[in-house]
Amino acid sequence: MEHLELTQVLFALSDPVRLEIVRQLAAGPLTTMSCQEVGPEMPKSTRSHHLKTLREAGLIRNQPQGRERLVSLRRDELEARFPGLLAAVAGVGPAPSPVRGEG
Repeated sequence: MEHLELTQVLFALSDPVRLEIVRQLAAGPLTTMSCQEVGPEMPKSTRSHHLKTLREAGLIRNQPQGRERLVSLRRDELEARFPGLLAAVAGVGPAPSPVRGEG
């Protein structure tokens, strides 16, 4: 895991658009989406800037997949380094535990 700095994480989350992107990535059952689907309607250059800021702060991960890049929230790493931070700042709780069958 790359080094996560609290000041960089808080700076990235201080922008309302970036905070909404983090919430969007955390809200759905899938934690990965293509870059075009991330965030509100905005120019591509603005979206790229916000995603770069989130990536450099360590909040998200970009993975190439064909001609797209998939974006996912680094929830587990952030929770391990700064327990409760995402819940406090972004209203994002920890990842749900897998359901175990009885037996």
